[in-house]
Amino acid sequence: MSSGNLAVLSALDNAKTQWYHVTTIVIAGMGFFTDAYDLFCISTVSKLLGRLYYFDPSTGKPGKLPHTVNNMVLGVALVGTLSGQLFFGFLGDKLGRKKVYGMTLILMVLCAICSGLSFGYSSKSVMVTLCFFRFWLGFGIGGDYPLSATIMSEYANKKTRGTFVAAVFAMQGVGIIFAGLVSMTVSSIFLSRYKGPAFNEDPVFSTEPEGDYVWRIVLMIGAIPAALTYYWRMKMPETGRYTAIVEGNAKQAANDMASVLEIEIQAEHDKLAQFKAANDYPLFSREFFKRHGLHLIGTTTTWFLLDIAFYSQNLTQKDIFPVMGLTEKDVWVSSLTEMFQTSRAMFVIALFGTFPGYWFTVALIDQIGRFRIQLMGFFMMSAFMLIIGIKYEYLKNKDHKWTFAVLYGLTFFFANFGPNSTTFVLPAELFPTRVRSTCHAISAASGKAGAMIGAFGIQYLTIDEDVKSIRKAMLLLAFTNMLGFFFTFLVPETKGRSLEEISGEDGHIEEQVGSIKQPPVKSP
Repeated sequence: MSSGNLAVLSALDNAKTQWYHVTTIVIAGMGFFTDAYDLFCISTVSKLLGRLYYFDPSTGKPGKLPHTVNNMVLGVALVGTLSGQLFFGFLGDKLGRKKVYGMTLILMVLCAICSGLSFGYSSKSVMVTLCFFRFWLGFGIGGDYPLSATIMSEYANKKTRGTFVAAVFAMQGVGIIFAGLVSMTVSSIFLSRYKGPAFNEDPVFSTEPEGDYVWRIVLMIGAIPAALTYYWRMKMPETGRYTAIVEGNAKQAANDMASVLEIEIQAEHDKLAQFKAANDYPLFSREFFKRHGLHLIGTTTTWFLLDIAFYSQNLTQKDIFPVMGLTEKDVWVSSLTEMFQTSRAMFVIALFGTFPGYWFTVALIDQIGRFRIQLMGFFMMSAFMLIIGIKYEYLKNKDHKWTFAVLYGLTFFFANFGPNSTTFVLPAELFPTRVRSTCHAISAASGKAGAMIGAFGIQYLTIDEDVKSIRKAMLLLAFTNMLGFFFTFLVPETKGRSLEEISGEDGHIEEQVGSIKQPPVKSP
């Protein structure tokens, strides 16, 4: 089967890679760059917030965010992201990808700025204001997931679609690197300007007063790439698939795609009407579940299980970072020095562990396939977490720091050269055009539910930070990854096929057109 039933779809599927593909990757990818920066930069400043707003003069010790407040500051954006995914994903199917795409970006720009301007007369009010804006920042970020994936998949040709969608998601890795780099740079600049007493001279001044500017600058910088992308997002035409299949405007779809492909495309009004009629079943109908029920179960469960493990990977950071000399352990340092070291650790791990995995997926996804990469990633993550769990006490020793570092880095590498990338790609390919954005949103929201379990549920189990509890958590995560391995068998391979062939949309129209062309048999 092929999407050749409609000329505009066939033109998209068979188009050579050209400039408009590159610009779409950049435009959608910059959104993901911003998403990652905004979500991960808060980790570099959370300890600084504790120093600034929760210092207790009676103890003379550096302040620390209370456990509940820390969870709110770090996790409220995840809650917003889950909500935004469902809301904007649904709107993307109802109003169009392009119309909603601009809304998410405006929300991200405004809330990134407002997060840095969080105000209040007390520590509590500052944290409440920060959490309020971080929630809505996450809400905008959430919309970027289904829309970016759907737009890129609907613009791409069938030969390199996986590479293009994975390249958009790979910008997340670049965003994490820049979150660490920007935080390192800003804290370093203020450290070089600080003229106050050293910590060992006066413990009260271990928190530099300039730190209040530092965390605000870091958060507000996230507005810059989003603002720069807005103009180009608004210039993009609506995807030809949405215009044709959902809006039913064959002429506009042909004109829009002809302009970017620089070819002539026939409108085909009659075929389009038949195409729409053959595929007019609603989301969650019996027909939908018959054709796509197992696919949706597969995409939601694998993303959910992956994010439990992915967002729990910082369980061992408190041990791996000091062992590798990235942070100081059991030694008091100034607040900006601590922020610099935390940012440096994030930068190093992202550069050598996280970043390469994304781009291995980009390079190989259309050769190896989504299915095999996802199976391999889940299996390898499970294996490495199992080893870390069993040998955790042994690996904590400085004599084995390189073994620990390699195992730790490989879990990140195979997360990204594995299910962290493929769970983003597959929901953008498996479902019909009319519900593609919504189904991707449901899958992504399931992932964020897993992220919250990983970031807070698993973390709560290891609140004592003893070897025994962390070992149990790592073994639990190894089991979680193996569940993801087996649920992957609910998801089919999609490489090299058109979106309409994968979803079964073109099969319906072939059957219907064939039956229409056959004249009725007359009774003798």
